[in-house]
Amino acid sequence: MELYFTFSILIVLSAIFSYLNSRYLKLPPAIGIMLLAIITSIALIAVGKTYPVFSTYVSGLVSSIDFPSVLMGAMLNFLLFAGAIHISMQDLAKQKLPILILSTLGVIVSTFLVGSLMYALLLQLGLDVPLIQCLVFGALISPTDPLAVIAILKRAKIRKHLEVKIAGESLFNDGVSVLLFAILLQLAQGSEVDITFKNVAGLFVQEMIGGLVIGFLLGYIGSQGIKRINDYQVTVLITVAIVMGGYMITRFLHISGPLTMAAAGLVIGNYGKKTAMSITDKDYLDKFWEMIDEILNAILFMIIGLELLLIPNIQQDWIIGLVSILIVLLSRYVSIWLPMWVIPKIERFDGRTMAVLVWGGLRGGVSIALALSIDTHLNQNLFLSATYYVVVFSIVVQGLSMGKLITFINRKQKV
Repeated sequence: MELYFTFSILIVLSAIFSYLNSRYLKLPPAIGIMLLAIITSIALIAVGKTYPVFSTYVSGLVSSIDFPSVLMGAMLNFLLFAGAIHISMQDLAKQKLPILILSTLGVIVSTFLVGSLMYALLLQLGLDVPLIQCLVFGALISPTDPLAVIAILKRAKIRKHLEVKIAGESLFNDGVSVLLFAILLQLAQGSEVDITFKNVAGLFVQEMIGGLVIGFLLGYIGSQGIKRINDYQVTVLITVAIVMGGYMITRFLHISGPLTMAAAGLVIGNYGKKTAMSITDKDYLDKFWEMIDEILNAILFMIIGLELLLIPNIQQDWIIGLVSILIVLLSRYVSIWLPMWVIPKIERFDGRTMAVLVWGGLRGGVSIALALSIDTHLNQNLFLSATYYVVVFSIVVQGLSMGKLITFINRKQKV
C-alpha cells in the first residue's frame, strides 16, 4: 500500500506539472516539468521555514523514493528500450566508429580529466578531498544521459548523422561509465580491487559484451515469437516481458542492464518490425511505447526537480557547482577532440559539429542516481550538489538552446 500511495502521488504531480507546462510554459516536456518541480521545491523550502511540519512531510515523501533503485533498476530499462526501438540500426552502423569511441574512450578521458580538475578546484578552495573521490565524481558525471538526450533531440531539428552520433553514444556509454564508477567507488571505499588489465578486461567483456549478446538474443527470440502470431495485444505484452524478464536475467548474470535493453530495443525496432509485425502491430507497439516513454519521462524529470529538497548544502556550494559546469563542458570537448588526433583514420569533426556534440552531451537522472549511491562519508553531499548544478544547467540551458544552436549553424552553412 505504501508503494501504491507514493506512486499515486508521483502520477498526480506529473499530470499537474504536465498540464501546467502544456497550458502555460509550452516548453519541451522534460524541461518544463523539471523546472516546475524545482520551483515547487524552492517554494516548499521557503514554506518550511514557517511551517516546518509540512516541509518535513514532503521531504520525507521524496526521501522515501529510492531514486537509484527506481531509476537504474526499473525506469531506465523501460526508457532505453522505448528509445531504442525508434533508432535505425542501419544509421547506427554508418556511425559505429564515432559512437564506439565516444562511448568508451571518450568516457574514460572525461572521467580522469573531470576528476583531476575537480581535485585542483577543491584544493584551491581549501577543501582536502582525496583525488580518488574526485575521480568517482568524474565517472558519474561523464556519461551523457540517454533519457535527457533522446527527450530533447526529439524536438531539435538536428542533422540526421549528428542525431545518430549523440543518441547512439548516450545509449551505449552507460555500460562503460557504470563499470568505471563501480571500480573507482570501491577504491574510494578502501576495498581491495583487482585493477589489472586482465580483470578489468574480463569485467568489460562480461558487463558490456554480455549485455549486448543477451539483448540481441532477447530481441531475436521475441521477434520470432511475434512472427508466429497476429495479435497486437500479445505483441505489446511480449515486448514488456522482454524488458522486465531481461532485467531479471541481467541481475542473475551480472551483466549491463542498460546495454541489454538498448540492444533488445534495436532488434525489435528494426528486425522485429520489418519481418514479424503487421501494420496494426507496429502502430499499437509504437503508440504504447511512446506513451510509456512520455509517462516515465514526466515522472523522472519531476523527481529530479524534487530531489532539490534532499540536498542540504546546495546554496553554499554554488561556486563549486558553477565551476563544475565549466569543467564538465571543457572535459566533454577534450574527450571528443583528443581521440580524433590520437587514433588514425577516425573521422575529423569541424568546429560546428564539435559545438553540437559538446552542447548536446546532456547529463540527467543517471548522474544523480549514481551520486546518491555514494557513501555519505565520501563527501556525498558535496558531489551531489555539484552534480545537481551540472544536470540542471545541462537540461535547462543546453536543452533549451539546442534548437537555436542548430538553427544558427544551419544558417551559417547556407551563407
